[in-house]
Amino acid sequence: MTEVRITHIGGPTTLIEVAGRRLLTDPTFDPPGRRYAFGWGTSSRKTSGPALEAGALPPIDVVLLTHDHHADNLDTAGRALLPGAGIVLTTPSGARRLGGNARGLAPWTTWRLDSPGRPAIEVTATPARHGPPLSHPLVGEVSGFALRWEGQRHGVLWISGDTVLFGGVREVAERLDVGTALLHLGGVGFPLTGPVRYTLTAPRAVELCRALRPHTVLPVHYEGWSHFREGRRVIEAELAKPSSGELRERFRWLPPGTATDVTV
Repeated sequence: MTEVRITHIGGPTTLIEVAGRRLLTDPTFDPPGRRYAFGWGTSSRKTSGPALEAGALPPIDVVLLTHDHHADNLDTAGRALLPGAGIVLTTPSGARRLGGNARGLAPWTTWRLDSPGRPAIEVTATPARHGPPLSHPLVGEVSGFALRWEGQRHGVLWISGDTVLFGGVREVAERLDVGTALLHLGGVGFPLTGPVRYTLTAPRAVELCRALRPHTVLPVHYEGWSHFREGRRVIEAELAKPSSGELRERFRWLPPGTATDVTV
């Protein structure tokens, strides 16, 4: 199983089809225009809708939910989709809030997806920090996910989740051989908190990729919301710098709504 099919639906939402299974990341399917409160005086407006409607999706085996408490990762229509999925893997606190078919994974714990006639997939939760040091009480618990199955050529498929560059993410580079990195970018910021950023900026993403050395980088979570401070143009400008070197060749932009085959 060296091929995986990935469809970027919008924001952090992707459909991953591999080993006879369909995995959906961070479901966001609301139409644009609404403003959502994120707490502590922060908010964001959704500026573009999904490339695919929730009703157009095939049956979902697994939802990989990096966190449940921010609408740019789980909005109203996305939340309505969860009960119909086979299982929802998320943070321990998120699983307690969601109940039902949600299961919580602490960092570096693994859930094995087994079913007759299909290769097993190991899902390992990885550390994420959704802001600067000591921000956890404000921003809450977030997770990344590493997917491993037999036959991967380049290494695991890693979903960063909403995170900044910190020791826990650097630990991913030390502990895992990452073949494909699905990076949540956007340099999230709010007027209330000034220059503070809550997800990877373009320079920090390049720095992280130097440590990860992935075969392929798939940017997501950089468009569609007013609190994203860095869109594709900013990321491409960073990659164009001589200091980015060969990394620019590893970045691959997924066309919205179009299933794309990726060699893992």
